[in-house]
Amino acid sequence: MTSASTIARRALVVAAGGVAFSLVLAGCSNGGSPESTGGSGETIIVGTTDKVTTLDPAGSYDNGSFAVMNQVFPFLMNTPYGSPDVAPDIAESAEFTAPTEYTVKLKSGLKWANGHDLTSSDVKFSFDRQLKIADPNGPSSLLYNLESVDTPDDTTVIFNLKSPDDQVFPQILSSPAGPIVDEEVFSADAVTPDKDIVDGDAFAGQYTISSYDFNNLISYEPYADYKGLLDPAASPINVKYYADSSNLKLDVQEGNIDVAFRSLSATDVEDLQGNDKVKVYDGPGGEIRYIVFNFDTQPFGATTAEADPTKALAVRQAVADLIDRDEIAEQVYKGTYTPLYSFVPAGLTGSTEVLKETYGDGNGGPSVDKAKQTLEAAGVTTPITLNLQYSPDHYGPSSGDEYALIKDQLEASGLFTVNLQSTEWVQYAKDRTADLYPAYQLGWFPDYSDADNYLTPFFLTENFLSNHYSNQQVNDLILQQASTPDAAERTQLIEQIQELEAADLSTVPYLQGAQVAVAGTDIGGVTLDASFKFRYAPLTKG
Repeated sequence: MTSASTIARRALVVAAGGVAFSLVLAGCSNGGSPESTGGSGETIIVGTTDKVTTLDPAGSYDNGSFAVMNQVFPFLMNTPYGSPDVAPDIAESAEFTAPTEYTVKLKSGLKWANGHDLTSSDVKFSFDRQLKIADPNGPSSLLYNLESVDTPDDTTVIFNLKSPDDQVFPQILSSPAGPIVDEEVFSADAVTPDKDIVDGDAFAGQYTISSYDFNNLISYEPYADYKGLLDPAASPINVKYYADSSNLKLDVQEGNIDVAFRSLSATDVEDLQGNDKVKVYDGPGGEIRYIVFNFDTQPFGATTAEADPTKALAVRQAVADLIDRDEIAEQVYKGTYTPLYSFVPAGLTGSTEVLKETYGDGNGGPSVDKAKQTLEAAGVTTPITLNLQYSPDHYGPSSGDEYALIKDQLEASGLFTVNLQSTEWVQYAKDRTADLYPAYQLGWFPDYSDADNYLTPFFLTENFLSNHYSNQQVNDLILQQASTPDAAERTQLIEQIQELEAADLSTVPYLQGAQVAVAGTDIGGVTLDASFKFRYAPLTKG
């Protein structure tokens, strides 16, 4: 994500049903690959259903696109294998030199794969264009505290921050807002087409892209001049994109691909556990699922003919009262997801189960009576027509079952009539920010392992959701927690934000999941850790 602070982070490991816990954290050296890594040079084939929106970091904020960026673009800060914390990547040092100055010194002699010099000018260009383009589907909202960037020389970058003591900024430099791009290839004021990026060979990560067939096949080659934190890649990688997970499952179990990562259905994972030709891995899971409400177009929203904020809130509260998280987790996901009653996932510092206490029966279950009382008190006539949208291809094959069950739960109360619709992800990502969906599905794959990454992108006034939600108190508290160095005080602020969000219900979170990968028994180096990044370089074959 994403997803993305060294204050009191704890990695959460969610056991995926009966899946054997096989998290690879074998001894790392200098932040490099696990000790088992020693690539044969043989091409490794990875399969996924996760679609790419665009290769340009300014134009996408989704897991499928970021999965590519992590392989091919350099970062100032990155996460060593087996750690949620960040360390300098193409930087040799990074530190606060004043309360509002974060200074990064680049390594010398950095080069793009096309031969261009990689200097502080590229770094400034990368962050300036993020803020200038501010694409609605991009991650520029993560840079809310960045005032300006100075480059006194070719290897020095000074980030001037709006608020002092930003505890999150080093993590943000490793997030989807953090990839450094070549200023000689990328546009300064518009999203650059994928073809221009690939043709321009504008890469300096562990890999370059040697061929690119959009959402069909990407071929990666190790970049010999990579000078980052992690060990260089040894094996070429082909990533094959699947329209449906049943074909992904079939190909991994028959050995046609070496690794399947995102997304197999819970039934597929359960079935593959019994196959002795493959190994199932799971790892720390910061992934969440939630419903977003558009405050303009939801029932009684601000731009509707019956606009009424009190009634609109009652509708959101009734949905929160009626969702049966346990039923979705067990019936659809067979325990590979667990119920989520918080805006910050369980296991991260500051997480509270405020939604469990506030909605439904007060113990995590649904309550028709409470939903009915809430709607009656607001003067809402039932049943309410709710247009609810989901993506059938981005969050795995079980999304259809997931939202069919949510529809059933809402309609069984007699309080809602749900018009359930689906749109494939590439179009979905555009439509949701164009006010076309009154209520809709999103999932979140964290950019970094900190509670901030579940608050800043969603609930600042200028937020990634673009759902017209604004609460100045919440906005101010989010900014305050990010610059509070005292761990206990910061935790209290995070808890307070969640209480306010529980009252507003801009989103309704309901599930939390684990990372799961399936690989052939001849594949080593599968690394699923609290960085929440699946990186190809550690993979070995043979």
